[in-house]
Amino acid sequence: MHIQSQASVSAHRIRQRPKAHQMSTDDNDMSMRSDLNSIPGVAIARFRKRRDSQTIAKITTAAKTILSSIGDDPERKDLQQTPERFAKAMAFFTQGYGIRPELVTKDALFEVEGSDMVIVRDIHVASLCEHHLVPFVGKIHIGYIPKDYVLGLSKFARLVEIYARRLQVQERLTEEVADAVQFVLGPKGLIVVGECSHMCMVMRGVQQTASTTITQCKKGVFHDDPQKVQEFIALLGRRGA
Repeated sequence: MHIQSQASVSAHRIRQRPKAHQMSTDDNDMSMRSDLNSIPGVAIARFRKRRDSQTIAKITTAAKTILSSIGDDPERKDLQQTPERFAKAMAFFTQGYGIRPELVTKDALFEVEGSDMVIVRDIHVASLCEHHLVPFVGKIHIGYIPKDYVLGLSKFARLVEIYARRLQVQERLTEEVADAVQFVLGPKGLIVVGECSHMCMVMRGVQQTASTTITQCKKGVFHDDPQKVQEFIALLGRRGA
């Protein structure tokens, strides 16, 4: 059993990288693949460069309208740059749209012997609630039992980022991360757990500052075998050596 927190999978279990892990794509996907392959490391952070100036301009104009509507002056000195800053921030917060999971994992699949559980825990997640456009932040924990391949550990964080950088609800985010890992790896079993604090509950409404929402998605043996879930929970709770 292996617990990972942005560390590396035991090298002795990995035989070699497969030649290719082919995914079906349509013409639009192939075009996006070409675009993204020109970006070193297919880094999600650099994908924001595809946000064109017209998009930024539209959001900037909308932000000025919002500032005026709430009773402030978008032209006063301290707010003059705020609409454009807001526009660029929104472009960054939503840069996950249109990125397919195989585009960030295709070079990080490794054949593996054995089927011990692998856990990658404490993956930071920050997203925007689609109901109020305010943040929710927390952690994602992923556990899986390999079938043929393991995935390079940093790629789990990349997969989480793809779906977090969209307007979201935590329940769907958890399911989408699970679906992406299932699609890329096809493991014997998979469990994804999210733990997040929602600013829509902290800053408005019930104003519960200590409330945390926990979501989960189970597939394969984790769905069928409660003992595997208990094993995951026990390992997730271990800290240190």
